[in-house]
Amino acid sequence: MSTLLLALAVVSAGLYAGMMLVFRTGVMPALARVPDDQFAAVMRRINEEVPRAVFVTTMFASVLFPAAALFVPPEGGRTSLQLWLLIGGLALTVLNHAVTAGGNVPLNNALASAENGPATDAQARAAFETRWNRLHAVRTLCAVAGFALLVAGAVVTG
Repeated sequence: MSTLLLALAVVSAGLYAGMMLVFRTGVMPALARVPDDQFAAVMRRINEEVPRAVFVTTMFASVLFPAAALFVPPEGGRTSLQLWLLIGGLALTVLNHAVTAGGNVPLNNALASAENGPATDAQARAAFETRWNRLHAVRTLCAVAGFALLVAGAVVTG
């Protein structure tokens, strides 16, 4: 059971980190080159589509499986290095989610609200893009580093 939980922890964290990285390296640079009205419209649609079942399941799995793996140690136990790598991976993933919930989601909500408000798309973008990208850089770093630590915790021996 411990091996299965650890494998699921690595896979879910990897999928989640991959999504963060694709947004950081592909989606957002592409959107940076489009006019304000297109940027705002596409980000609003992305923010409607992303938080659906597959994403939400992967997001929660990236925390639940590492936590479960910590509480179900393998027969013979873990080394302290393995334990700290797994704790570090889980902590970075939790930090990623905290940045998402406390920073990116409120910006997404503000951008959605601006669609029917008095702000122009240029104003909405100006209030959104730079802050969202900075927060996304932090959460991408957390997700990728957390994944790397979980992988290291899964493969390190002694």
